[in-house]
Amino acid sequence: MSRVYNFSAGPAMMPEEVLKTCAEEMLDYHGSGQSVMEMSHRSKWFDEIINTAESDFRKLVGVPDNYKVLFLQGGAWTQFSAIPMNLMKNKVADYIITGQWAKKAWQEAKKYGNAKSIASSEDKTFSYIPDVSDLPIDEDADYVYICQNNTIYGTRYPELPNTKGKLLVSDVSSMFLSEPHDVSKYGIMYGGVQKNVGPAGMSIVVIREDLITDDVLEGTPTLLKYKTQADAGSLFNTPPCYTIYVCGLVFKWLLEQGGLEVMKKKNEDKAALLYNYLDQSSMFKGTVEKPYRSLMNVPFITGNDELDKKFIAETTEAGFVNIKGHRSVGGMRASIYNAMPREGVEKLVQFMEDFEKKNG
Repeated sequence: MSRVYNFSAGPAMMPEEVLKTCAEEMLDYHGSGQSVMEMSHRSKWFDEIINTAESDFRKLVGVPDNYKVLFLQGGAWTQFSAIPMNLMKNKVADYIITGQWAKKAWQEAKKYGNAKSIASSEDKTFSYIPDVSDLPIDEDADYVYICQNNTIYGTRYPELPNTKGKLLVSDVSSMFLSEPHDVSKYGIMYGGVQKNVGPAGMSIVVIREDLITDDVLEGTPTLLKYKTQADAGSLFNTPPCYTIYVCGLVFKWLLEQGGLEVMKKKNEDKAALLYNYLDQSSMFKGTVEKPYRSLMNVPFITGNDELDKKFIAETTEAGFVNIKGHRSVGGMRASIYNAMPREGVEKLVQFMEDFEKKNG
């Protein structure tokens, strides 16, 4: 069977070159006589893997010297707790609610202190990003939290919020490495890797060094202390070794593509193909207000549930898989991450045009 075009929001499509390298090295990594899946995380081979991965990530993103890069287990959800546990010194934090994941992070943070929603787009089903230029930020706030790209609703911050000098914490899971990131603007920038970086099972946390201290909330688990992980170089306990290895291959692939400026141009081009079609279609409609459209996640509907179901069934049969929207919103969603070739988007648009002619 030939490979499908996988539009899943995550776990998501991976670069074929990376998968081929994984296959070639599966039984014998660089003459070690063993798979990366089998080797000790204390071995010289894995030491090289994790150090090279961090070095390539730093080069790719341009991580400043005063930031640590942590490869951590538990996915982004674990950070919903780790962030307030490590940062809530005043027990106050401000959250901007632009989708389910920001909302879940806010609800989790309320367990540890006074986490407040200072802006929200829930009034219009998270179809836009609220004005973040002059927010009612609490004088005692330890940080301001955002989810910068919303996987379910397909929105993206056109600009970062004015935090009035407060620390910015951002979940960048579904836009990670799709465009340049100015790390210096964040206290913490983090993301689960299963959307745009690698296989599921890990988050990458980029954290400013002065935020890594022993001064954490009482009861913070040892593994959720950033200092525990930073002091041990992400090797305090057995890390997600194979995921780190594959992410390292993706970092090399992205560097070979020309880096994140090049990826942004490619992603803008792919997104324009799909959005331009949606804007002129009489059947399909995008659900996000134009200034806030994500380059990575494109939700759309026909306005007819039965027609949506028919479209989803026919796309799957035609080799365009995981087009169905998130269960909480319905409709369709095409996630067009770095690994999705332009050809995949072109063929999807052609399929949509044909479907519209037949069913219009």
